[in-house]
Amino acid sequence: METERHGNPKYNRLFVKTYLSFAAITAVFAILLGVLYMRMYENATIENFESELTKRAERISLKCSDYFVVQHMEEAIEDWREYVISVVEEGTEFWSVSNPDAKNPLNEYLAVGLDLSVLSTEYVEVAQLAFEGETEIRTEYSKYHDCTVVTVGVPVRGYNGEVAGAILLNAPVETQREIVASSWSMILASGMVALLVAFALAIPFARNLTKPIGTMRSTALRLAAGDYEAKTGVVSQDEIGELASTIDFLADKLAENEIERKNIEQMRFDFFANVSHELRTPITVVRAYAESLVDGMVRDEEQAQQYYLRMLSECQSMERLVGDLLLLSKMQNPEFMVEKEPVNLQQVFHDLKRTAKAIADEKNIEIVVKQPVMPCTMLADYGRLRQMFLVIVDNAIKFSYENSSVYITLEETANSIRVTIRDEGVGISEEELPNIFEKFYKSKLRQNAKGSGLGLSIARQICWKHDGTIEVESKQGEGTTFIFTFPKMEELNAC
Repeated sequence: METERHGNPKYNRLFVKTYLSFAAITAVFAILLGVLYMRMYENATIENFESELTKRAERISLKCSDYFVVQHMEEAIEDWREYVISVVEEGTEFWSVSNPDAKNPLNEYLAVGLDLSVLSTEYVEVAQLAFEGETEIRTEYSKYHDCTVVTVGVPVRGYNGEVAGAILLNAPVETQREIVASSWSMILASGMVALLVAFALAIPFARNLTKPIGTMRSTALRLAAGDYEAKTGVVSQDEIGELASTIDFLADKLAENEIERKNIEQMRFDFFANVSHELRTPITVVRAYAESLVDGMVRDEEQAQQYYLRMLSECQSMERLVGDLLLLSKMQNPEFMVEKEPVNLQQVFHDLKRTAKAIADEKNIEIVVKQPVMPCTMLADYGRLRQMFLVIVDNAIKFSYENSSVYITLEETANSIRVTIRDEGVGISEEELPNIFEKFYKSKLRQNAKGSGLGLSIARQICWKHDGTIEVESKQGEGTTFIFTFPKMEELNAC
């Protein structure tokens, strides 16, 4: 059934189709070219025959004029007739006809052949045109000869250029067509040889055309099987080369996507592992305290109250973790868009400084804000922007030494807004710096003991949602600097 539907697989191969198409086109072209050539050859042969017959008649006409004007004696007549016999080929009819309307027509010795009155109509017409001084050539079917003949009429000039008569030559065309027909065998033989050579040359041509396609097919099958290292290896400056380059580009993209997929899979695995780890500890603590209270192991009211407070603290910790996870999941959704409106950054940092002051006072840390006098405005979500900067400032205070400072600098350039938050704390090691924005990543410092490891990931997502960039510069023992860059409101409107 499959064979009936698709035909013979052997004849469905691209190589066979290409070869047969080339062969068919070549054969049709050769036949058309042969027919056209033969037609042109036949016409050229007839035209050459007509031209040669006309030239012969003109030479006879000139000779006849010489005998008529200069040597019109009777003794020259034999020379004239011998000349005619030598010039006129076998199979060609010759007449020299006297012009009855001339003052001095050709004499009876120079007029050779039949009288004008006994000639057929078509010959009389040719003779009449010659008497008028014109050279006439006619190729037409003759009932008398039962074939196509060429008739040429040339005037004979006498005294004072008068037309004294006419030379008529009549020859059948069939002889020329026999010559053309005899050439057919040679043309057909050479055409067959040319076709055989063309068909032989078509084999490597078709193979060179189809081989890269076969290579690309096998490469595509390897890609479909998951071998993303497969390459076509086809180099060609044409459409086939472009297709091969596209397949190689696709292979590179598939390889990149496979690596990205594995990374995402690993991140997903790490995410669930981290969530499990982060939730296991507080759940274990809550369960342990709850079991102790239920079993009546804690009888002291003050100790029981401590258990309740610890359970409440662990629940609050889990609540913050779940809230951060939900927020991060929402921010990572490409379809989630923050609601932006014009926001005065000076107001954001004024609010931020007031909020962070209570935490900073515990370590006697001064928050220094440097900003321009004129309002600096950008399109943003006020709450999200405040949350992002608060994460950075909170970390800066957490990892700073006592009696130090945290510097917040706001600068406005021609095309952007730049915010720098710098502390004088412990800094981040060179090994840890590339990982600080990863989910659940926490350094081993004691200051990170109570953190969820999601703050910087959330801050980066908020920054991206505001079309901004975030960079980090840090040196261990010398502090850390976070640099935010946002487009100005005018640039956003232009976009």
